[in-house]
Amino acid sequence: MAARGHVQDPNDRRLRPIYDYLDNGNNKMAIQQADKLLKKHKDLHCAKVLKAIGLQRTGKQDEAFALAQEVTALEPTDDNSLQALTILYREMHRPELVTKLYEAAVKKVPNSEEYHSHLFMAYARVGEYKKMQQAGMALYKIVPKNPYYFWSVMSLIMQSISAQDENLSKTMFLPLAERMVEKMVKEDKIEAEAEVELYYMILERLEKYQEALDVVRGKLGEKLTSELQSRENKCMAMYKKLCKWPECNALSRRLLLKNSDDWQFYIIYFDSVFQLIDKSWTPPAEGEHSLEGEVHYSTEQAVKFVEERITEEAKRSRPLRGPYLAELELIRRLRHRGCSDEYKLGDPEELMFQYFKKFGDKPCCFTDLKVFVDLLPSSQCAKFIGQLLGIIPLSAPAEGKLALPADIKALQQHLCVVQLTRLLGLYHTIDKKQKLSVVRELMLRYQHGLQFGKSCLKTELQFSDYYCLLAVHLLLDMWLEAGEEMAVWQSLTLLEEGLTHSPSNAQFKLLLIRIYCMLGAFEPVVELYSSLDAKHVQHDTIGYLLTRYAESLGQYAAASQSCNFALRFFHSNQKDTSEYIIQAYKYGAFEKIPEFIAFRNRLNTSLHFAQVRTERMLLDLLLEANISTSLEESIKSMSLSPEEDDIPWKDLHDNRDLTVLFNWDPKDRDISEEHRKQSLEEETIWLQIRSLTLRLVSGLPTLSHTVHPKNSEKTAENGVSSKIDTIRSLLQQLETAVDSGKQFLEQKIQYPVLGPPPTRMAGFFSNGSCQCQTSLFYLVSDIYELDTSGLEDSTEIQERIGNSFKTLLEQLTDLFSKCKGDLMEVRDGILKTHPNVLENLVFFVETMSITLWVSSYCDSVLRPFKSSLQKRKKKKKETSVVMPPVFTSFLDYVTELQTLTSNVIDHIKGLEIILTALKLEELSIDDTLLSQEEKKFTKTVQGKVQSSYQHSIQEIGELLKKRLDTIKKLKI
Repeated sequence: MAARGHVQDPNDRRLRPIYDYLDNGNNKMAIQQADKLLKKHKDLHCAKVLKAIGLQRTGKQDEAFALAQEVTALEPTDDNSLQALTILYREMHRPELVTKLYEAAVKKVPNSEEYHSHLFMAYARVGEYKKMQQAGMALYKIVPKNPYYFWSVMSLIMQSISAQDENLSKTMFLPLAERMVEKMVKEDKIEAEAEVELYYMILERLEKYQEALDVVRGKLGEKLTSELQSRENKCMAMYKKLCKWPECNALSRRLLLKNSDDWQFYIIYFDSVFQLIDKSWTPPAEGEHSLEGEVHYSTEQAVKFVEERITEEAKRSRPLRGPYLAELELIRRLRHRGCSDEYKLGDPEELMFQYFKKFGDKPCCFTDLKVFVDLLPSSQCAKFIGQLLGIIPLSAPAEGKLALPADIKALQQHLCVVQLTRLLGLYHTIDKKQKLSVVRELMLRYQHGLQFGKSCLKTELQFSDYYCLLAVHLLLDMWLEAGEEMAVWQSLTLLEEGLTHSPSNAQFKLLLIRIYCMLGAFEPVVELYSSLDAKHVQHDTIGYLLTRYAESLGQYAAASQSCNFALRFFHSNQKDTSEYIIQAYKYGAFEKIPEFIAFRNRLNTSLHFAQVRTERMLLDLLLEANISTSLEESIKSMSLSPEEDDIPWKDLHDNRDLTVLFNWDPKDRDISEEHRKQSLEEETIWLQIRSLTLRLVSGLPTLSHTVHPKNSEKTAENGVSSKIDTIRSLLQQLETAVDSGKQFLEQKIQYPVLGPPPTRMAGFFSNGSCQCQTSLFYLVSDIYELDTSGLEDSTEIQERIGNSFKTLLEQLTDLFSKCKGDLMEVRDGILKTHPNVLENLVFFVETMSITLWVSSYCDSVLRPFKSSLQKRKKKKKETSVVMPPVFTSFLDYVTELQTLTSNVIDHIKGLEIILTALKLEELSIDDTLLSQEEKKFTKTVQGKVQSSYQHSIQEIGELLKKRLDTIKKLKI
């Protein structure tokens, strides 16, 4: 609860029990205690607010809000009430109400520093930058402290950042902020480093780079002390902006003389040298080369400088890596420029060999050399690997046995060579038999390496884990490129075994998640993802590995839970970021405030956020909305509207981390920038299709309240005609998105083995779901037309509707045919899986649900027509009134729909029986690659996949039974 220790309120003793109950989560007792207190002290406002907090936390939001508003209307000024109301409004996600609270308090107590600062922070929570500026200045006038003045200045910068008009930002907000700071500089009132940082930020945004440089190099710059090399880094940034390459070069050279391992300065040093060479720069005849001292402006000087750094390092007992890598970087740049001077530094192959000798026992050696392997001619790769293997101290092998490392250093060296072997593409050129031999060798090395990690804690990784991962990557190549089904079971086996030795290895878990999902088994994935213990932004960057497969594999309850998990993070982002911003103001970390706001905006416009939100709403409708009335209720509770599109299409950010899975593939097989763009395009098209489907479904209940042609003048008034126009417009947009999707799939893009997972779009088109769902929405338009024109003059429309019913049944039957086949089968002693059957069944259920909602709309239109015909029949006392053909068509269609759904349910029961009858324990695993111990893991992983399929089939079957019950009620 609110910090209340410092508040010396006479009522504090009375309120304490309520605070304690709320802190302990005993909300009911808190409400009772508050009621008791209010009987004796009716005007104790804080007790009312604390009661409201209790009500809010027990789900009685309306009562809580009414009580809070009652107290707010009294404009309280006691600290207890204000703090409690602040907590309540934050829990209600209504931070804008806190501003009104403190605005009233400030009017009543105009000289309160505390209330003014609370008002400023309340404005900060809702991003009212103009009011923040005013509140900051009002606070400074009451209490002339520097931080308050600079709060106001920072608020001006925030106005400039959020301004739509960039010209306004640079001509009004930033110059005003600059003048405010200059006033303090002239009066010599600058006290803190944060104030200098703010001045620097303003000048940088105004592109006054020379003035910013003067500030950093001058007296004010002496205050920049909190970060190591803070002044130097800022000077370097300004020199680069001003293209002062001599200064850049001299400063980076000077900093490298201090610390020859700082890689960022090598990059700046090389950049500046080549800039000076390109500009044919020469030093002045007299005086210093530059403001920062001596400048290097030729290749010879750069070569000499790097060699001097290496000579210095050679004298150390523990040399640093920077100078040796700088040598390779310089060769790479010289080669890229076509310079003939690279020979002066030596042969890259020999330099990398020497680097390996010095640093090969460090885990970072591979990532260091990875950047430079393209300096090796492809014809020399095998020779280079042989050279490296030749210097690793391995034990002398007995006949037919492997030469194994005797200690951790030798193991790290060998592991580095194995990683380089894959990176250089040597494993991709060998045949299946050789690959299996390599896998066997890697696993033996993995098993042997476990002895070095016997004392490791559960949270630590085994030294030999990478052997296991590399073996799995080879097996995945065999599965995904050559279709070897046995390889996937072997890879799962090795990963599950690896996880028993390294329970905290995230790479094992991520690979297991990916492979299980590719096999269509979602059940084991939920627990694996949970054990990753993803933190904060990781729900956005790696959450796609889970949510991409959540709904598509038929485990609806788990899918709903996964989506909720992701959405909880996105929804809390808004509140959490506001708190970070407030802390940044309090502690003067002004440069972080724009970063926090950019971070918040990036999450709000996240592609993953939009996908999860859309899929979650479709999933909720699928699970909860059975008939049109419940569909309407569900749509209302979600505040869905067909007219509103809240996805920021132009600003969507792809925050997915597509390199989260370790990868040792050569560049031509790795994830390229092109793959990222293609994946984003695919994801965006699929999101458009899903979003438009959701909006079309949300438009169905709005059409159910139509009027007949006699009252057609009122039609435009009540908005129904505009509703059908919206549906037709959305349908056109859907057609466009579908065409874009088909064009995209025609490119037949193949992502790398562990690249971005493809969307469900290919299956959506190939199994006929797309055509079927589109037909359903066109049927809605025809039914609406029948509703508004009446039965008398609608023979053509009735005929069209009748044909649509027949076409729909054909399309649904065709979709069902794609759902046939076994999910698991044993062929030639190998267990084979067919996850596409499961995906097609999920699409069938979804399409059947939309069919049902549309049919329910048809029913709501045709039922009144039938009633009026029967009334007319009684009135005229006719024995037979000819029923219009649309009734017969609809009844036949409903009957056929019922039969088809029953057939699908029977098919699902059949799948269940087959899956249950499949005795995996009796399956003999004829696999020479795995040991007897490892074969037990194979049984386990196959059992997990089987269990997951059973669970999925059961959930799909249950949902279809509900749909069947609803179809039976469709009788006009």
